[in-house]
Amino acid sequence: MPNRALLTAATGMQVQQQNVDNIANNLANASTVGFKRTRLEFQDLLYQNMRTAGAAGTASTTLPVGLQIGLGARSIASERVFIQGDFTQTQNPLDMVIEGSGFFQVRQANGDLAYTRSGQFHLNNQGQVVTATGDTIEPAITIPTEATSLTVGRDGTVSVSIPGQANAQNVGQIQTAIFPNPAGLEALGGNLFKETGASGQATVGSPNSNGLGPINQGYVENSNVNVVEELVNKISAQRVYETNSKVISTADRMLGTINQAIS
Repeated sequence: MPNRALLTAATGMQVQQQNVDNIANNLANASTVGFKRTRLEFQDLLYQNMRTAGAAGTASTTLPVGLQIGLGARSIASERVFIQGDFTQTQNPLDMVIEGSGFFQVRQANGDLAYTRSGQFHLNNQGQVVTATGDTIEPAITIPTEATSLTVGRDGTVSVSIPGQANAQNVGQIQTAIFPNPAGLEALGGNLFKETGASGQATVGSPNSNGLGPINQGYVENSNVNVVEELVNKISAQRVYETNSKVISTADRMLGTINQAIS
């Protein structure tokens, strides 16, 4: 039926519009430090059974195959891909990357705990290590104003050099977190993620131990968006969208032919 074709093609256009929207967001964040790209997953809709496989064809035979007409497609999930991005050296002692698994912990202004792969940190007016939006790293670390250098070990140990002291002073320990299912984390924006029931509970510990990747100081992790791949996906989505629009045009002409025949 042309009317069914109209509705089915419309679902195809809708999911490809969502696909293009997702690709646009990935491309927009191609230069966002610590960003992880997302990909949409699709699923076919219900089927109308015109003839059931295995039904009796005659008194002595059964139908080897059935006849089903699909009713379109829908977007079922947007999965975040946590493949590690490339590292860029910055020489900034407050820039850090996690080599492998793990998330930095961030205490938001509302008191909630969030997680991030972006290690671009700064100092606030109290000497605390914070994100660009002012959220403090968890556990909190304060750098003395008289410190002349800052060193972060691969295990997250933070030490500073103080004038007049021969040995470096330990001022804190960075703790990172891993999840059973990182793809289940909820994106909050601002490079932050929130724990959910799907992600499982965070396992917190010192970097470079128990499955947590080591920290490298003076680097940032780039977005894992592959611009060429996203552009290819965009072209593919556009072609599928156009094909579905042509199905609508064809179904419209068929309806016009039927109307003329009836009149």
